[in-house]
Amino acid sequence: MEDDGGERSSFVAGLIENRAKEVGMAAFDLRSASLHLSQYIETSSSYQNTKTLLRFYDPSVIIVPPNKLAADGMVGVSELVDRCYSTVRKVVFARGCFDDTKGAVLIQNLAAEEPLALGLDTYYKQHYLSLAAAAATIKWIEAEKGVIVTNHSLTITFNGSFDHMNIDATSVENLEIIDPFHNALLGTSNKKRSLFQMFKTTKTVGGTRLLRANLLQPLKDIETINTRLDCLDELMSNEQLFFGLSQVLRKFPQETDRVLCHFCFKPKKVTEAVIGFENTRRSQNMISSIILLKTALDALPLLAKVLKDAKCFLLANVYKSVCENDRYASIRKKIGEVIDDDVLHARVPFVARTQQCFALKAGIDGFLDIARRTFCDTSEAIHNLASKYREEFNLPNLKLPFNNRQGFFFRIPQKEVQGKLPNKFTQVVKHGKNIHCSSLELASLNVRNKSAAGECFIRTETCLEALMDAIREDISALTLLAEVLCLLDMIVNSFAHTISTKPVDRYSRPELTDSGPLAIDAGRHPLLESIHNDFVSNSIFMSEATNMLVVMGPNMSGKSTYLQQVCLVVILAQIGCYVPARFATIRVVDRIFTRMGTMDNLESNSSTFMTEMRETAFIMQNVTNRSLIVMDELGRATSSSDGLAMAWSCCEYLLSLKAYTVFATHMDSLAELATIYPNVKVLHFYVDIRDNRLDFKFQLRDGTLHVPHYGLLLAEVAGLPTTVIDTARTITTWITDKENKRIELNCGKHHEIHRIYRVAQRLICLKYSRQTEDSIRQALQNLKDSFIEERL
Repeated sequence: MEDDGGERSSFVAGLIENRAKEVGMAAFDLRSASLHLSQYIETSSSYQNTKTLLRFYDPSVIIVPPNKLAADGMVGVSELVDRCYSTVRKVVFARGCFDDTKGAVLIQNLAAEEPLALGLDTYYKQHYLSLAAAAATIKWIEAEKGVIVTNHSLTITFNGSFDHMNIDATSVENLEIIDPFHNALLGTSNKKRSLFQMFKTTKTVGGTRLLRANLLQPLKDIETINTRLDCLDELMSNEQLFFGLSQVLRKFPQETDRVLCHFCFKPKKVTEAVIGFENTRRSQNMISSIILLKTALDALPLLAKVLKDAKCFLLANVYKSVCENDRYASIRKKIGEVIDDDVLHARVPFVARTQQCFALKAGIDGFLDIARRTFCDTSEAIHNLASKYREEFNLPNLKLPFNNRQGFFFRIPQKEVQGKLPNKFTQVVKHGKNIHCSSLELASLNVRNKSAAGECFIRTETCLEALMDAIREDISALTLLAEVLCLLDMIVNSFAHTISTKPVDRYSRPELTDSGPLAIDAGRHPLLESIHNDFVSNSIFMSEATNMLVVMGPNMSGKSTYLQQVCLVVILAQIGCYVPARFATIRVVDRIFTRMGTMDNLESNSSTFMTEMRETAFIMQNVTNRSLIVMDELGRATSSSDGLAMAWSCCEYLLSLKAYTVFATHMDSLAELATIYPNVKVLHFYVDIRDNRLDFKFQLRDGTLHVPHYGLLLAEVAGLPTTVIDTARTITTWITDKENKRIELNCGKHHEIHRIYRVAQRLICLKYSRQTEDSIRQALQNLKDSFIEERL
């Protein structure tokens, strides 16, 4: 298998559907040799669930059947790929390639674990579409890459995606999880970053991928989350462990997780007649993987030394399962029998090529020794040629760089070239302040050098076949090592590093519950606080007794930032990281929905309001009792009466659920929800008005705040004529006075209901309290006394 090019996507996805709105997906990760299967009912005609998964896997190739076989009103997965993923390579396979029976047999043979442990029998009956997608995906990979997937080598997960919190593609954009808003417009110098870019301090490609996957689909299992948090606790309190782990992880190659490909995939046999460049490159990649694996295994004793005294379960378990595992010592011994002890993984191209040519111990193969001698002779001749040119043409600073595509070439500073270069130099190209060029002699030596290196690679691969087969027997141990290193990289170099760069006590450990409240004390926006030193913190409290917050305030008062902040804090808590707050307790969320921003969607011929309604419809169709919903200014894109009616009815629907909803609006009439439904709480962002000017404080306070004519004040700042502003002020004063009288009347009628409900809310809070029995008894007595006193 070839290198996947750093952080470029290594996923190949297969998609198929039936007429019952069911979609099967198989996502094959070429980098880590893992297969992820999902089958689900598509709940929206725009394929939101499919888009969410494709956003998560970010595949470089999508395999689909040719003909449309979709439910009524659905466009079909093939057309979906054409519309929404035109930049991704689309492969159309005959429907006969999507064979679920063959897929089940393949998974039985290829799975690293026993089929019974995977629950394959049950899965086959209920999720045949994903098995069909797997059959087509594996068929394409073997045909395209010229490999055979070896038996019992793949890590296979079923429905892995939906075992985590689900964040749809629209919410990923709204919350700026992967990319910031208007990234293309603001350019790369934009100071504001996304959450992923903020935490992307990982040192390995695998750790970066794991971080991205966790941010897009955070955990739901409280035990796993707490295990990560316990690890962070120890890292934050033990500087020696933290810095020791940071240093040791640097010893492991950045591409450690990539080596698995070359052990999970076995090349198809080829004859000597067809051996060419591609096979030479394949041999080179295989040798590189052996060297990389040797380098990783050589660093394991250092990791064991650092983790020996670790206390938390995660690090102690890594020490026990990896550092004390004899299988790694056995693999290391097998490699040491044929690979030279001095060979190390290198990133500099020519150094890496030299290490690969001399990877095998001397004397094992006579033809290999001859090819090595030729390689050394041509390399020496190239360097002698460079020395000759320096003296002959008076070019003391002539350098001899190397890259894998071009081989050796000359680099000469322009200031040393007086007039034109001698005719002996060819392929002259200006490159910055230097001139890149070659010569006929150098080109000839390059060809001989490359040919000798290719011969070394092919002879080495032949000698290493037995070693490769022996390593494949322990593929599960290598999979475990790669997963452990990626996890440690994410926790140590991303989570712990980011927290350690903040002032002391700025981030705190969150508490996770199954049925408790959502309480964040003095929470901050993790991205904006790094830009604004004086960022104002705000709190939130939601429970079964108050499951909806209506947040009011003028434009620019901080409502949208607050909505983003709440969601990002929850996401950080559920990936097992500290959060930017004084204290936080989070009820585990299974889905996050957002309805933010207003913009026409020209591609789908949708107005701003139609876009709003489609996003809202998706929320209503998929919301669960454990979801978190944030909605910003719903209904403002149509007439005021229709917009208010739609916002009100959506709030009433969401109130019937146990989901937590934060609803930001500047429609004053929505505050009346609190007079009818006691589980609604109204908050506002405080604004100070002085001399007809708005002074935004960005502080969230209880109750409503009537800021008269804030829209007119902003319009005046924008430069509208004074006569227009005065007329508008007369009209709006008459309307608002009438509305305020009606709201006051309603509030008076429902005051008693609210007083009783507040008592019930306090009782629910005490139910989840962790205080002592005496403290709870005292709190109950105080609650009783205050209730009687209010009635009197």
